[in-house]
Amino acid sequence: MPHTGPSFVILKQVDSTNNYAMAKVHAGMAKHGNAWFSNHQTQGKGQRGKAWLTGEGQNIALSVVLNPKLLNITHPFQLSTTIALALFDLFSRYAGDETSIKWPNDIYWRDRKAGGILIENKFSGLNWKWAVAGIGVNINQTLFDKELINPVSLMQITGKNFDPVELAKELQGLILKRTSEFLTKSYEIILGEYNQHLYKIHEPVRLKKDNMIFETVIRGVSPRGQLQTSDKIERSFEFGEVEWVIQ
Repeated sequence: MPHTGPSFVILKQVDSTNNYAMAKVHAGMAKHGNAWFSNHQTQGKGQRGKAWLTGEGQNIALSVVLNPKLLNITHPFQLSTTIALALFDLFSRYAGDETSIKWPNDIYWRDRKAGGILIENKFSGLNWKWAVAGIGVNINQTLFDKELINPVSLMQITGKNFDPVELAKELQGLILKRTSEFLTKSYEIILGEYNQHLYKIHEPVRLKKDNMIFETVIRGVSPRGQLQTSDKIERSFEFGEVEWVIQ
């Protein structure tokens, strides 16, 4: 029998792997687990409308198409949790135990950003049909745009050169493994693992809400994706409601 598993397609250049993958979804040409990797993104997308700037041929720019129904996933943050864990699995395998997940789904090494995730969804009414998980990870890049506050790459951490394509294939496998855990594990267990690896968990941090900067302690993330903190009072914040203040 021929192999009919999820495909992995390498693109020389594309505006955004998420745009490309979503176009395949809309055209009915995407299957669960299919992945598109690009050596060069001209308009890579980050969270909250920001651009994801990446060096040509040096990093991972990958989008994986997922069918939430096949995975028994009912809430977008559940998917975000597992994609973050898959990326954590990959990065910590090579960068070591100073890797963490910064809420909601950035990958950090010490206090520096190594990767980010942008999940875009296709709904039909209230029916969640497809998700496209876009992942950018700094692999071999050592010179970064001055606009970026605190980037770091795997090469800067380890001093070694890596093959971004091979790492992206590894990541595709980890995403499929992690997302399928929903079929055998409770979300409580998966979220517990996410919180175990959370950046600054049980540590004081400075956050900014509107024009107010305050100090608080990170306690974890709720099942619906709210950041939970405590100081004089216990609070919870939606994504986009607060910003981290870099110290």
